[in-house]
Amino acid sequence: MNQNDYVKFLTEEMVKYMQLSKEEKKQRKQEKPSRKSSVYWFGLIPLAIRMFRRKRKISHH
Repeated sequence: MNQNDYVKFLTEEMVKYMQLSKEEKKQRKQEKPSRKSSVYWFGLIPLAIRMFRRKRKISHH
């Protein structure tokens, strides 16, 4: 994807969003799944660490 394609894509998405009514925007926002704050701020690293620790804890017992 070259730069022009990317700019075109962003422009199209922005226009689509701007054409949505307030009700549609509100509904779209409510449909998004809520994320844990740790995943939101740090990605999947905290989850990977938890899984690693849990696996290690189980294998040592």
